[in-house]
Amino acid sequence: FHPTCLYHPEAKSFLISEAVRGEGAVLINAAGESFMERYDARGSLAPRDVVTRAIDNEIKTRGDRCVYLDIAHKSARFIRKRFPNIYDTCLKFGIDMARHPIPVVPAAHYFCGGVEADINGRTALPGLYACGEAACTGLHGANRLASNSLLEALVCGYNLAQDLSRKVVAREPRLDIPAWTYGDAVPSDEAVVVEHNWNEVRTCMWDYVGIVRTNKRLERALRRIRMLRQEIRQYYLAYLVTADTLELRNIADVAELVVRSAMLRKESRGLHYTLDYPDQDNRTPPRDTCIVDPPGGGVDDLKA
Repeated sequence: FHPTCLYHPEAKSFLISEAVRGEGAVLINAAGESFMERYDARGSLAPRDVVTRAIDNEIKTRGDRCVYLDIAHKSARFIRKRFPNIYDTCLKFGIDMARHPIPVVPAAHYFCGGVEADINGRTALPGLYACGEAACTGLHGANRLASNSLLEALVCGYNLAQDLSRKVVAREPRLDIPAWTYGDAVPSDEAVVVEHNWNEVRTCMWDYVGIVRTNKRLERALRRIRMLRQEIRQYYLAYLVTADTLELRNIADVAELVVRSAMLRKESRGLHYTLDYPDQDNRTPPRDTCIVDPPGGGVDDLKA
């Protein structure tokens, strides 16, 4: 989760860089109080998972819609030079960050996980490679930050290219992929179902599997996601496949994997924070909490 996304009805997922806090910006609530010191000795310079939970709690306990990031104590010249894009974008929405605090809320940012791959980008499916944000190589930790995601993109990207070039030289045979069969599927006359279920998955995951988790919230999420996956599977089998249908099915499958994996993790670490298990589990070796195949669809559909 990114702790400081611009809060404005017309702004679409514009992130206020954490470098703004690094340059001295302070998080304040609607009353103008600097609140981060109550959550962490590092104040507004605490790690993103700590800051995100603090903002989430501040908003919920006070009933406010957002908090504010204040760097107005710096000169306008410094702000425009250091953060030209952020300054111009905020100004476009009527916010002069050199004079007034920026309204911000946490937002979903990176997906901490992804397609399981080795450091050469190879996955379990021959010929399929993944690196960077799409991959889960084991190089990133409990927080997905610019530094470790850059490591995955550069190191694994380079390794992938080297591995792929060797395969091209060796002229390995191509995969034999069978032709797609449509069966009894017909064009859809209920496309609204896709958008409706899409929004339901998004809302369910944000409300119950978001910044702060509990066993009860995860159980509620699992029941709802499984029901949605059944509806999506019926729709998928009844109508001709579209890109939106495939993406909807995929995000619902991934949603269940995330929920079930989260339920297995009886600890709090980085972005995975649960009120029921607030401490880290430092047993050796660590428990594997990765679910690889949700029942009732997904992989089975692909085989079909």
